[in-house]
Amino acid sequence: MLVELVIENYAVIEQLRVRFHTGLNLLTGETGSGKSIVVDALALLLGGRASGESIRTGAERARISGIFEAMQSRPLRALLEQAGLECEDGELLVEREVLANGKSRAFVENHPVTAALLREIAPHLADIHGQHDQQLLFSADAQRELLDEYASHGEALAGVAGVYERWRACGSELEELEKAEQERLRLADLWSFQKREIEGASLTAGEDQALEKERRVLQNVVRLEEAASAAYSALYDSPESAFAAVRTAVRRLEEICRIDSSLVEALETLKPTEIAIDEASHTVRDYLSRLEADPNRLEAIEARLATIEKLKRKYGRSAEEILTYLEEVRANLNAAETVDQRREELRAEREQLAAEYQGLAERLSSQRREAARKLARGVERELATLAMEGSVFRIEVKPAPWSANGSDAVSFLVSPNPGEEPRAIEKVASGGEISRIALALKTVIAAAHSGREKRRAEAARTLVFDEVDAGIGGRAAETVGRRLKQLAASDQVLCVTHLPQMASFADHHFRVEKHEAGGRTTASIEELDASSRVREIGRMLSGEKLTPEALRHAEQLIKLGSAG
Repeated sequence: MLVELVIENYAVIEQLRVRFHTGLNLLTGETGSGKSIVVDALALLLGGRASGESIRTGAERARISGIFEAMQSRPLRALLEQAGLECEDGELLVEREVLANGKSRAFVENHPVTAALLREIAPHLADIHGQHDQQLLFSADAQRELLDEYASHGEALAGVAGVYERWRACGSELEELEKAEQERLRLADLWSFQKREIEGASLTAGEDQALEKERRVLQNVVRLEEAASAAYSALYDSPESAFAAVRTAVRRLEEICRIDSSLVEALETLKPTEIAIDEASHTVRDYLSRLEADPNRLEAIEARLATIEKLKRKYGRSAEEILTYLEEVRANLNAAETVDQRREELRAEREQLAAEYQGLAERLSSQRREAARKLARGVERELATLAMEGSVFRIEVKPAPWSANGSDAVSFLVSPNPGEEPRAIEKVASGGEISRIALALKTVIAAAHSGREKRRAEAARTLVFDEVDAGIGGRAAETVGRRLKQLAASDQVLCVTHLPQMASFADHHFRVEKHEAGGRTTASIEELDASSRVREIGRMLSGEKLTPEALRHAEQLIKLGSAG
């Protein structure tokens, strides 16, 4: 329920704050006074399209904020929790700013949110019905949605949509496989060649590095022999070798230590050096024994490295990268070879999903046809009370191409005049009749929901009707007002009207006026007390000149409206 609405610098409104109440809240005022602007601002607050043109001249931005009582709405609380938001004290603060460049910002509980989130939570807060909605009533999608709303088909629709999306995904994958068939065959030939080429080389990890090392040795055998021989001679072989010198030193220290033990530590330090030199010399000797010039082996290495270099230019910078690419090629070939199997799996799955979808869609169609009969009867009864006695209202449910919404096309057909064949609503109904049909639909749908446990567990929403009385008057206007009063027993109702008969049913009456000061026009809104309300309804009855007769008539209308 909308508790408070604040509008700043929006259209001709400079600053406006109004508190609404439970029951039927009616807004009246002269034509062009700004009544519908209040509704437009509320629509913007709930995720409507923003435009910089709506900003009041001279202002940098427009701002609309609303406080909603939403404590008991479980679905709304779930949406807010998903977005990381909380509804404190049972009230929800929603704000929207529109900048001069047309961009907008939205906030819920002082946290920035997207306009998409506002549109998600909007159905749990308010339902705005205006002249634009009458055009929406011509839409087949809107008609289907109204029927599903009446019958609470949410779970059935979710099941149908889920299976449909999976069925369509299977079809898309199949189509992609078919389109890619020629390319797949071309690539399979390429991958087969690459696999044969790499496997034919019998490459091993690290082979290229090992061969490079061996090639360097074979290319420098003479230099290596000279250097190794010199090292061996210096370490061991010559009379002045390091081993001979260290060994002599060890023997002398042993002689000393047999007499004087003070050099034992020096002796123990030198002994490992003797052993290390001996081991190093043996290692160099073994190295020398292995060194041998082998032109044939060098030639073989050169050829092998040339083969590996050719593979590197195609498949990687090292033997490891080439082998990794080989694994990728094998995987690609395996996937290509299993495409036919995948295609058959998809076809089987798609057929299964098609059968499942058809079953769910037929069940939904049956439910829709039954709901259509009930809703049509309810709307006809309502239309009879809205000065459209004898009107025929039918809801046609016909087969349609498969979609996420099922396999039905829903059409609202009406015959306002007895004896005429029901036709599409936009072809035979006048503006005023469409308004009453819309109100009848809202009334029946709201009544259907009011008896359900789900509905009882939720907070009352705000139902907004902008100019629902367009094209009607007299007894029909009185009946529309009575129906709005009945709706207001379970939901808060905000209604813009220009008819005194409807205004007389208000639980709370607000007057919207325009004022001019300093060359600027400003709209204001005021909640009327009892005497002001009589004068306003009197003005609506008599026009600019308020007469005593109009006042007496206004008092009588209010008395009748209060009586229900």
